[in-house]
Amino acid sequence: MARERIAVFGGVYSNHLALSALLNDVRQREIMQVFCLGDLGAFGPCPDKVFPLLRDAGVQTIQGNYDNSIGHDLADCQCGYTDPRDNYFAKLSYDYTYRNTSPENKVWMRGLPCEIRLELGGKRVLLCHGSPRQTNEFVWETTSSSSFLERLCAEHDVDVVVGTHSGLHWQRALANGKQWINCGVIGRPANDGATNVWYAILSGNGVDVDVEFVPLAFDHAQLAAEMRAEKLPEEFVQTIETGWWTTCLEVLPMKERARGRF
Repeated sequence: MARERIAVFGGVYSNHLALSALLNDVRQREIMQVFCLGDLGAFGPCPDKVFPLLRDAGVQTIQGNYDNSIGHDLADCQCGYTDPRDNYFAKLSYDYTYRNTSPENKVWMRGLPCEIRLELGGKRVLLCHGSPRQTNEFVWETTSSSSFLERLCAEHDVDVVVGTHSGLHWQRALANGKQWINCGVIGRPANDGATNVWYAILSGNGVDVDVEFVPLAFDHAQLAAEMRAEKLPEEFVQTIETGWWTTCLEVLPMKERARGRF
């Protein structure tokens, strides 16, 4: 039986250069469909550059917390941060993105679905932003028990959940053939000292779903230059140039934060 293959990515964060690189990459592979799990703006420059790329490529897109906030003219990103420093940088990012997103694109984001359900390899797959129960829920690899993840799968009647939001890619096989996957984000590196970003390819053969995390290179020097031209925080630019997070660190669990520089 031929293998079904889809590409899934999250957290574009206005990184139009990484999005262009991803679309070029999937064209070279036998990919049936491409899915974006939301958060189209934030962090990076010139958010309106992202939308024509998604539409022209026919990318099926769901609504992240950022997209919901921008689309509904809310005061903040609903990112789920509790630390003042995290919220300070989130506010700078949100205000910039809101000012630089066209009214037409705000309307488009407002109408995006909160989840997509599909079948792949005989498995019921749910694509969401944070978790099936909450758009901005952080589901971390080191603090989420398998029993908790299995319960969410059962409550939402699926075999495989794919999310993003936390910005770090990982996957776990669960009991009874269930699976939880974080596809990562393409908007900024994975806090590992490398300048590439990550997306996921899911493959099904009628029995199970396999996951391949794909490292994606893009012109990070050009993105950094565009960010500086837009007068975005230098802390954001440093992450693009070095691969290490300098902001939104306080939300990280202890083990995830210990892997970074700061």
